[in-house]
Amino acid sequence: MTVPIEFFFDLSSPWTRLAFANVRPALDGLDYTIRWRPLLVGGVFNAVNPAVYESRKPENAARLARSFGWLKQWAELAGVGMNFPTEHHPLKSVHAMRCCCALEDDQPALERFAAAAFEAYFTDGRNLDDPAELVTVAGEAGFDGAALAAAAASQPVKDRLRANTDEAIARGAFGSPTFFVAGEHMYFGNDQLPLVRQKVALLA
Repeated sequence: MTVPIEFFFDLSSPWTRLAFANVRPALDGLDYTIRWRPLLVGGVFNAVNPAVYESRKPENAARLARSFGWLKQWAELAGVGMNFPTEHHPLKSVHAMRCCCALEDDQPALERFAAAAFEAYFTDGRNLDDPAELVTVAGEAGFDGAALAAAAASQPVKDRLRANTDEAIARGAFGSPTFFVAGEHMYFGNDQLPLVRQKVALLA
């Protein structure tokens, strides 16, 4: 049995950048499919996980610094760049995630764009909140950047991003990345990929 996996994600999340790089190697040898599902993680936090904002306050700086240190070690383990945080953190990712939603019906294209965007933000420190920068990143990845930006600004795509976010919240998500295996088994975070693998192996 081919096991379906939904990968709900926001490009602004460093832990999602890791999971995006790690998920296919983690599932090597198993029979699965991935459906990439863009969401707006800020909308998730506002609805069900406002404690995230508390964790960013100055009084938590020491804990955040240690967390960022671990993050960079995880990135070294995954073999990906992690120039984080930069002056563009936290990223207001709405424009970037609308670009992702504009590509959602073409999953290989979405995966290619997301890979380029993760690299641009986390390795190169580029500002994905700038629509012009997104056009450039898309062009570098082989897309018509202007056409993608126009599609991303359309009302159906805006509605789709909102619907994806609302769906993830309704299904129990509280951040990015969130995985659903076979529609019902939810996992959260890069560190739970071994559990994702275990569940896929049991269901395959």
